[in-house]
Amino acid sequence: MSNASDTKQKNRRTVSTVLLVVAVMVGLSFASVPLYRLFCGATGFNGTTGVAKTGPAQDKIVDRIIKVRFVGNVARDVPWRFAPQQQEIAVKPGQTVKIAYNAENLSDATIDGTAVHNVTPLKAGYYFKKTQCFCFTDQVLKPHEKAVLPVVFFIDPALDKDHAMDDVTTITLSYTFFNKGSSDLDKTMEDFYNTSAGAVPADKTAKTQSSSVR
Repeated sequence: MSNASDTKQKNRRTVSTVLLVVAVMVGLSFASVPLYRLFCGATGFNGTTGVAKTGPAQDKIVDRIIKVRFVGNVARDVPWRFAPQQQEIAVKPGQTVKIAYNAENLSDATIDGTAVHNVTPLKAGYYFKKTQCFCFTDQVLKPHEKAVLPVVFFIDPALDKDHAMDDVTTITLSYTFFNKGSSDLDKTMEDFYNTSAGAVPADKTAKTQSSSVR
C-alpha cells in the first residue's frame, strides 16, 4: 500500500509542477512567442510538435505507413501566397523526411512573419519531431520576394508501441503565418496557453522532463 501511495504522490507532484510551468508562461504573455517555442518544443501538447537534433537510426524504421498531409495558411493581415510543395506523402515511423513550403510576398511592403504550427490529431503531436523548421525563426520577405521554407521531420517510432495511436493513419501538419507583433498573433498565443493549461496528459509528464527544447 505504501508503494502505491508513494507513486500517487509523485504523480501528483509531477502534474502540479507541469501545470505551474504552464501557469507561469500564461502570466508572462509579453514573451508569448519565445515561450510558445519553448513549450511546444518540450512537450508536444495540444497538437504542437517536438524538436530533435537528429533523426533515429535507420534500423529503427517501423514497417507501418502513415500519411502526412500539409496545410499552409496566412492571417488576414499577411499578404502572402503560402502553400506546401506537396499536399501529402507516405511516411514510416522512424523515417527522416524533408519537405518544403513556398512563400511569396504579394505586397509592396516588407513583411516580418511568424509561423505558428500544430498537428492533428492532437495526440500525435508528442511523436511528431522536427529537426529543421522555418517556425524556429522569423521570416522576413521584401516586396514580391519569394522563399522556399524547408521542414525536416520524423515520426517517433515509439508511436507504434503506444496503443492509443493504433487508430492514427493520417497526420496533418499545419502552419499559419502571422504578422510579427500583431494582435492576431498575440490572441493565438493566448488561446494556446489557455487550452494547454487543461491539456497536460499525466502519462506524458515524466517523458517531457528530458525532452529537448528550442
